Amino acid sequence: MRINNEEIDINVLTKDIYDDKNMIKMRGNGIYLSDNQIEVLKRYNIDYNKYTSLSSLIFDIEEILNEETDIEDLEEVSQRLAELNYYNYTNK
Repeated sequence: MRINNEEIDINVLTKDIYDDKNMIKMRGNGIYLSDNQIEVLKRYNIDYNKYTSLSSLIFDIEEILNEETDIEDLEEVSQRLAELNYYNYTNK
């Protein structure tokens, strides 16, 4: 693609914007998670496949966060899932 008489590779530009590992996808159990979130859950031995609702997954993550204090990556996953749960499953 040419922009201002310069050849620009659009794939290089979109690679920074579009990262497939951050895209939230429906998992087999009806829970939406990104690949990055799954990696964090695995790091803390949380099997997302055993949950049938986002609320129960968030509850168990919060239990771990209450026991251990310095787990920023898991806390971020918990916050993102709580937002997703609120905006998609809460009657407003």
